[in-house]
Amino acid sequence: MIKVVDYYKVYGETIAVAGLSFHVPAGAVLGLVGPNGAGKTTTLRALGGIIRPTRGTLSIAGHDLAVDPLAAKQELALIPDDPRLFDALTIWEHLEFMAAAYRVADFAPKAAALIEQFELTEKRDSLAQELSRGMRQKVAICCAYLHEPKAILFDEPLTGLDPYGIRVLKKSIADRARAGSAVMVSSHLLSLVEDLCTHLLILNKGQALFHGTLAEAHARYPGLDGRSSLEELFFRATEQTAPA
Repeated sequence: MIKVVDYYKVYGETIAVAGLSFHVPAGAVLGLVGPNGAGKTTTLRALGGIIRPTRGTLSIAGHDLAVDPLAAKQELALIPDDPRLFDALTIWEHLEFMAAAYRVADFAPKAAALIEQFELTEKRDSLAQELSRGMRQKVAICCAYLHEPKAILFDEPLTGLDPYGIRVLKKSIADRARAGSAVMVSSHLLSLVEDLCTHLLILNKGQALFHGTLAEAHARYPGLDGRSSLEELFFRATEQTAPA
């Protein structure tokens, strides 16, 4: 559903991503982890069609982003770490706009259900500029889900969310994967990755250190008792020393 082959992104003399290849099948939730500057956001932005790769092939649901970007983007949703909304639009108007952009027929029941799921019903007629950071995040997620994308990309999705919002989001990601979507979650919160993800991709300096299932990751980097925590696994893979 998400496929990346030999992806390079170079800025001047800086190599942000170097020869990255991986895939995310339908129904999988891939945790994308790595130190700051590892290339996580650069990879997500390229998959979202925001930046062009210097080299390589990136495809969504069989559509090459370089050859048929419109078809690819119709099948995906990207929720950035700081979603930008239209300040002069209400929550409901955002969903109306997304429904028009993606040609979602009979969108109102779907939009109402999403607003209720993320506890935004009482705020549906509020302007985006009146919303808290967490509520803006919820609106972005609702907008992303509305057209039922086959590939969903999250960059630090828990920013600003309260405990209830975190619980709802985690359940929604699991539900979307069970329904057949391929999901990527980039986060520094390793507990989120361990709780939610079926697969793991560890990046460092633009290169993949590991790509596989969580079970395979634990087998490759075992702890003293035979099973390392994801935090221990991360530090071993990136050859860093965990803080005392």
